[in-house]
Amino acid sequence: MNKILATLSIFIAFSCNSTAQKKKAKETFEITKTKAEWKSQLSATEFYVLREAGTERAFSSPLNSNKKDGVYVCKACETPLFKSKDKYDSGSGWPSFDREIKGNIAFSTDYDLGYARTEEHCATCGGHLGHVFNDGPKNTTGLRHCVNGVSLKFIPAK
Repeated sequence: MNKILATLSIFIAFSCNSTAQKKKAKETFEITKTKAEWKSQLSATEFYVLREAGTERAFSSPLNSNKKDGVYVCKACETPLFKSKDKYDSGSGWPSFDREIKGNIAFSTDYDLGYARTEEHCATCGGHLGHVFNDGPKNTTGLRHCVNGVSLKFIPAK
């Protein structure tokens, strides 16, 4: 009986070390800055979202209702991320796109809520953008890139 309890205790101890508790591996990006450098460049909210993987309040971004032609770039480094033609109103409260500009966004897995979500970052500076879900428009990609508007800068078409 003692062997069974000992074995069971060891099993439970190791099973508590789930992937949800593991930290993400640090990646290297083309543009890297110190925390102080990012803080001097970004507003407090931009820093919270882009550098600390925060989330802005739903329906708080003016970009959510922007319908102009142009491109959405990373607020931290101006890497082009999304085209206005791929933006749609998902009703989620955040700017949503059905596709990204290929090669300019990096993806990782986020377990912060206790389950796996696909997190997206600027591939140039590593800034947190938001998450990708499979509930987008079925007539296009089926994807919804749910992006914090504060992580984006809009550049109108000329």
